[in-house]
Amino acid sequence: MSQVSKSDKTTSMRDAIAEFVTDGATVSLEGFTHLIPTAAGHEIIRQGRRDLTIARMTADIVTDQLIAGDCVSRLISSFVGNSTAGSLGELRRRVEAGVLAFEEYSHYGMICRYLAGAQRLPFYPLRSYAGSDVPGINPDIRKVTSPYPASDGGEEQIYVVPPLNPDVTIVQAQRADRSGNTQIWGLTGIQAEAVYAARKAIVVVEEVVADEVVRSDPNRTVIPAHAVHAVVECPRGAHPAFVQGYYDRDGEFYREWSRISGDPDRLRVWLDEWVLGTAEHSEYVAKLGEQRWAGLAVGEAWSEPVNYGRRL
Repeated sequence: MSQVSKSDKTTSMRDAIAEFVTDGATVSLEGFTHLIPTAAGHEIIRQGRRDLTIARMTADIVTDQLIAGDCVSRLISSFVGNSTAGSLGELRRRVEAGVLAFEEYSHYGMICRYLAGAQRLPFYPLRSYAGSDVPGINPDIRKVTSPYPASDGGEEQIYVVPPLNPDVTIVQAQRADRSGNTQIWGLTGIQAEAVYAARKAIVVVEEVVADEVVRSDPNRTVIPAHAVHAVVECPRGAHPAFVQGYYDRDGEFYREWSRISGDPDRLRVWLDEWVLGTAEHSEYVAKLGEQRWAGLAVGEAWSEPVNYGRRL
């Protein structure tokens, strides 16, 4: 990966994926509702990665696309679906055919796995599996005896989940400086924990900004530079998801995806045209057309300035 200096981690999407995503790797793709790293997923498909374990708290369209691209042999997730619009056809077909391993957790179970991974803990305790059927289908959800007495003085059995330490985590964000200080606003999801849990981290941003911009509003820095290994500037890289303050959710695409992924032949044609048939994400963006993007434009809603104060 070419760099201007040790602190400059900017690179192309092609080079970041080539360097950090290898066959057989465990790859976390995180972003909750918005800031979904779709463009990164497309580049993984273009580069023909195979036998990946994909970790994503809410497996959605980009997961379905990666599976259809023959990149994935195992999925670690909780919610699975084309949010508000239907099913994920290829994911469902492969799970039912027994050719895609699915390791299932609850949302909070996934959060706890990332927390354990980020803190380098051997496991993370949680109460929410009590009365659930999920432990019965996932042997990695286990019980341990608490070292502390219960309220009644007796022993307490509590569920635990193992740490999740991806080989690489890829997240989308609004902006970062060249060294990787990454700022997010709106829903922040589990991005920071997923980055800290990983061995390497790629941050994909709508724009790379000057250091002074980040320093002017430091509380928006959700992921600090020391946890980031590559910064990729990729405008409109979350489509069809939205990026708060940049563009809206493409509801039409979500509805259309249910029809596309429901038909294996139609899905293959779509991948060939829109992913494998484009050299990079900028071609995908151009192919969608400015009229489509104009319909996803958002108006301004500025946050009030904050005076952090400085020494006189």
